[in-house]
Amino acid sequence: MRKQILACLVAAFGFGWAPSAASAQETVKIGLIVPLTGGQASTGKQLDNAVKLYMRQHGDIVAGKKIEVIVRDDGAIPDNTKRIAQELIVNDKVQIIAGFGITPAALAAAPLATQAKIPEIVMLAGASIVTERSPYIVRTSFTLAQSAVIIGDWATRNGIRKVATLTSDYAPGNDALQFFKARFTATGGEIVEEVKVPLMNPDFAPFLQRMRDARPDAMFVFVPGGQGGNFMKQYSERGLDKSGIRIIGPGDVMDDDLLNDMGDAALGTVTAHMYSAAHPSPVNKRFVTDYRKGLQLTSGLCRGWRL
Repeated sequence: MRKQILACLVAAFGFGWAPSAASAQETVKIGLIVPLTGGQASTGKQLDNAVKLYMRQHGDIVAGKKIEVIVRDDGAIPDNTKRIAQELIVNDKVQIIAGFGITPAALAAAPLATQAKIPEIVMLAGASIVTERSPYIVRTSFTLAQSAVIIGDWATRNGIRKVATLTSDYAPGNDALQFFKARFTATGGEIVEEVKVPLMNPDFAPFLQRMRDARPDAMFVFVPGGQGGNFMKQYSERGLDKSGIRIIGPGDVMDDDLLNDMGDAALGTVTAHMYSAAHPSPVNKRFVTDYRKGLQLTSGLCRGWRL
């Protein structure tokens, strides 16, 4: 089943796009469910913009079929995700559902994908359990384990011996903590404090005081994309940026489109992730240039692009 879904994805998203004036015999509808409002909005907008960029570059016809992307905002609220997914499947007759900004959203849609026997393409949510919830799920992004293990290796190689952890209290945060802790302690490191913070609308201030009191060499931080700006603001307001306690963690805390607004408090932070807009490869430079051009477009298709 997974091989069949992957073959579908290769055909629909990756290869063979051929813009054409020829009329399509059939329209393939894709329901793109992403958070365009709320705490994870910056991540959802990046995904939505990337889809628009790809279609602007390659067109909306593949193998003689027209591709229609129907975008819906779930605000990263799982109940919304489930309702929207059901509406897209039943009312809009989509053949694929895709997107999903956080793991609970992806999990909420999984039973519907199974019942309808349509692919669910997870483009953002990074918890390891996601792909286990339906035989129709395929993930095109990453898992938190990949980033957390790498930063665990980096920490011990760079003289960090004591770490306090601050992670969002849901599946990806638990993944990040579990895999970082296992690798870091196996190589001689010590976890001196563990703190879990609420996923929705967190106030980091009291938890940051616990980080300071633990006197670690570094803080391992995981918060979902979009919350990094608020975290860094409170980190700076409480003076931790001048305490000598550096921040390490997966790259979610340092979203590319939020990083410039974090100020000098972000200096010295080290994160590991699957992508950075600053990556110097020619392919990425071309992508970033094309993405930024979207900022300058005034058409309805591309209005509101950001990076």
